[in-house]
Amino acid sequence: MPDTSPRGFAYTRDQFQQLAEDALALARTLGASEAGAEVSEGVGLSVSVRKGEVENVERNRDKSLGVTVYVGKRRGNASTSDFSRTALEQTVRAAHDIARFTAEDPAAGLPEVEDLAFGAAAVRDLDLFHPWPIVAEQAVEIAQRCEAAALEVDRRITNSDGAGVSVQQSHFIMANSRGFRGGYASSRHSLSVAPIASLPGKGGDDMQRDAWYTSMRSPDDMAAPEAVGRYAAERALSRLRSRKIATAEVPVLFESTVAAGLLGSLVQAVSGGALYRKSSFLLDSLGQQVLAPHLDVHENPHIPRGKGSSPFDDEGVTTRPRDVVQGGVLQGYFLSSYSARKLGMRTTGHAGGSQNLTLSSRLTQPGDDLEAMLRKLHRGLFVIELMGQGVNQVTGDYSRGAAGFWVDQGRIVHPVHEITIAGNLRDMLKGIVAVGADTYTSGTKTLGSVLVERMKLAGS
Repeated sequence: MPDTSPRGFAYTRDQFQQLAEDALALARTLGASEAGAEVSEGVGLSVSVRKGEVENVERNRDKSLGVTVYVGKRRGNASTSDFSRTALEQTVRAAHDIARFTAEDPAAGLPEVEDLAFGAAAVRDLDLFHPWPIVAEQAVEIAQRCEAAALEVDRRITNSDGAGVSVQQSHFIMANSRGFRGGYASSRHSLSVAPIASLPGKGGDDMQRDAWYTSMRSPDDMAAPEAVGRYAAERALSRLRSRKIATAEVPVLFESTVAAGLLGSLVQAVSGGALYRKSSFLLDSLGQQVLAPHLDVHENPHIPRGKGSSPFDDEGVTTRPRDVVQGGVLQGYFLSSYSARKLGMRTTGHAGGSQNLTLSSRLTQPGDDLEAMLRKLHRGLFVIELMGQGVNQVTGDYSRGAAGFWVDQGRIVHPVHEITIAGNLRDMLKGIVAVGADTYTSGTKTLGSVLVERMKLAGS
């Protein structure tokens, strides 16, 4: 891996490597049976503007050295932002002292050697590092262009919650006493805007806000500021004259941007922590039907520039592409070394979470865009925003505030607000009848709009 210090970092890979090696050596000297260390640095710039005026300009430069020490089955962890020799010694000693006096945990320990990434697996280049060499003045100008484009769309765009640009890059090195050594640099940049629409003469009685953003590893892949601003404004305008609707039980179409939350709930329910604590509505679901039979979930941690891409997980375990769900049947959990041991299983390389998931339907046709999905909905609710945290991962009960559009005869009739949609995730996931071809990547999840056969809708 090339030295990264010329690109805005204060420390080199070699310096990080030496700090990690020193930490492991000190742990051995103190009598640790095993140890791991991670050294990282992050550099960033964030700006925000509102109504064309600069509100904030923030720069960040963070660094950290974390040490985990094992004394048998006892574990201790400590960290510092001071890279001096004295601070390093104090941090390792603190982790060792914690380990000596904590309770034994049979599941504690480093990953097994055969699960760790070595050789080519540890240095796989996934094209994750794309610095954005802009100064604050340039970032402000981009944010202003984005907001101005939103305000110019229509005279009914009367205000703004502002626009912002974030430029972030980081690098790290991990090492442990079982021989793993790995690390890489990565970047993530974003641009967002939140315009407000209102009807003239309404005195603020009908005021609607919406937002849009673009976020990528490389600035070259981001949408143009003007495109982001215009689309955000169009979304806000479309919500004017929103009304409540009567309580009913109807099909619900989730816009692709919010449908990612359904996939996220599935991941959380079949992740190690929830499973060994028995706090999931999908306990003992391996090999069982968890989605409708036409649905598949694929995971690929090796997509170039992917937001969830990594050659290894947060423990240094090799990541691998896999089918999480096939034909609606769950093929694998999301396990770290610790949660795997608690369950009597083997790690799946998911310390740190899921990696580039794609939900797809075997029924989806190339022409199944949003208009086609509205026709499949026929009569029901099209949801574009969810509010609140009303998801019970233990029982699967689901109840959240929502906003969107009422659809009849496959066409949008009017915008809707101040309603609640409710159901049970177990039934909702099995009740997905269609997934659109209008795919969108939200964080580490890619999927189209999702049509759920039936949900309860609480309105006026």
